[in-house]
Formats: sequence, structure tokens, C-alpha cells
Amino acid sequence: MSGRTDSHRLLLVHAHPDDESIGTGATIARYAAEGAPVTLVTCTRGELGEVIPPELAYLATGGDRLGEYRITELAAACAALGIGDQRFLGGPGRWRDSGMMGLPANDSPDCFWQADLATAAAELAKVIVDVRPQVVVTYDANGFYGHPDHIQAHRVTAEAIVRAARPEQGQPWQVAKFYATAMPRSVAQAWDLPPVYVPDDQVTTEIDGTAYLAAKTAALRAHATQIAVKGDSEGGTSGAGRFALADGRWQAVLGKEFYTLLAWGGDPPGTPRGADGAWPASRQAPSGELAWGGDPPGTPRGPARLPIPPSLAWPASRQAPSRELAWGSDPGSSRVVHGTREHDLFAGLDGR
Repeated sequence: MSGRTDSHRLLLVHAHPDDESIGTGATIARYAAEGAPVTLVTCTRGELGEVIPPELAYLATGGDRLGEYRITELAAACAALGIGDQRFLGGPGRWRDSGMMGLPANDSPDCFWQADLATAAAELAKVIVDVRPQVVVTYDANGFYGHPDHIQAHRVTAEAIVRAARPEQGQPWQVAKFYATAMPRSVAQAWDLPPVYVPDDQVTTEIDGTAYLAAKTAALRAHATQIAVKGDSEGGTSGAGRFALADGRWQAVLGKEFYTLLAWGGDPPGTPRGADGAWPASRQAPSGELAWGGDPPGTPRGPARLPIPPSLAWPASRQAPSRELAWGSDPGSSRVVHGTREHDLFAGLDGR
């Protein structure tokens, strides 16, 4: 699908430089090439990343040298992917890398894990109001693999979406669709990827970016302090390209990337569902409802089961799957009806 317009604006919120390329590089390259305005918000400079090349080891010897260097790597990766608008949350260095969970760095008052949620969300809400994206992508409540900065990115993004829609913003903006990155169990096992995945039926969306594997691979190579790359990944779901992080585990560069739809703003509760009862019949303009869940329209919302704002609370009852395709992020709930997945993050918007 090509010929996208300004009505298809995509905002991605990532924790560190390189996260955008590893998990969403093919998606970004595809939408940018199709003409969708893409904005990337990076929450830290990745000051605590493990440096792989021996000749660059000096960057990790203290101070801000690594963080400053990774800004240049990120700029090169953005150029490879076609990102024309990259911003650091609150400005470069506002919040620092927190390190892996359990490290002493988690307690540093200037790290992102310790960021005041309201303050960080207010900064991101400004970006949302400025960019006015229809679709926002970040991580799930577990931060995909449990990194503190990824978890915080989810919390901040969820709160920022709510804040951006409030009247006090002056020109408020309601995000239409809110996604988390995901890796289906079957794909992880088929490609012998690290055991960080979700059940297949939790994945609502599959984006085929195989035509942009070369761009994704170039972006991975740009993050030379953090990623080793071999092969070119041109052609196929994964070409010859493979990459490894500091742990030395080589894995395929994949052209297909996966997501879970956490919330869909849109028509008010009670709007008739479309074909098969899966999606609303019309999607002309966003409204105030952010999360639908899978219970019938109008079901009272219950207390949030995840560390997210009350406005993102899911329905009170979750006894059996309903006919709605996306349930949000309740643990253990079936997500997909009859194995159906979206193949466009903007599906259901503007008649798509």
C-alpha cells in the first residue's frame, strides 16, 4: 500500500538508541517510504549500553561520552530508515539510561526509571499534541523483556496519550490506535530467537517490511557500539543478515514485525461493530474512548490490572472471549478472532 497522506502519522516511543532499529526498523522504513510522516521519541541516550568493538571501548570509561556518541549513531540509523523527525524526551540527556533491572543504576535520581511519571508524560504529551499522530507504538507493560526503561516508556506513553486528549492542552489530540511491540512464540521458536515472546493469539498485527530489510540492516549497522551485523538481509523474510548484541547471540534480521493493539480510540461506546462484529463499522474521527476490551459495547470499566492510568482500565469482566478482535493487554485473554491479524497499523482508519 502506498500513497499515504498526512492523515497517517506514526509516532514511536523507544527507550534507547538502537531499539527503534531492532524491533521496529522494517516497519518504520516501510511507512516512511510510503509517505507517512514518522516521528521517533527516544527516552534516553543509552549511556549504559555495553560497547562491543574493542576500538570503541574507551567510550564506556565514564562521563557522557557514550551517550553523546550514540546520538550520532541514532542520527545515522534514522537517515537509513527515513525518519525525518527524531526527538529526545525532554531534550538530550534529560533522563539517563537506567541499566538492566536490579543494577545500582536503577536508583540514580536522574535515570529514566526514577523519572516522575507526570513530568515525563507531560513532555511526551507536548510531542503528541505537536505531531498529532493517529498511531502510537511503544512497548507492553513488561517493557517487552523487562528492562526498566522499556517499562517506564510504556507507562509514560499510556499516560501521555490520556493527557494529550485533555482540553487544557489548548489543541488536544486523541490518538486513534495505541500499539505495543510483540514477538509471537511461533516466530521466536522458528527463528531460534531469544525466549522473549508472547502467545501467538496475543498478537493482533503483522507488518510485512521485507522489502525494506536493507534499510533495517543499515540502521542496525549504524549502532556499531551496540550491534554487530553480518550479511546484507536483502530479500526474503530474512536474508543472509544476522545481528548480535553484547551477549554474542546471533539472530536473524527479520522483515516481518509484530504488535499488539492495546487501545483504540474512536467511536463512542455502543457504536455498532462492522463485519463479523470485529471492528467498528465506521472510523471517521477519534472520540474519547481509548480502550474497548472484548466485552460488549457499554460494559462498565473495572479497575486497571496493570500499572497504567485509570482511563486505560479494561472491562470489569473477562470470563470469555468476545467477538472483538483486540482486547488490550489483560494477561491470558485471547486476542485474535479466527486467527485474523491486521496488516496495517492504520487499518480501520480512513476506510482502510
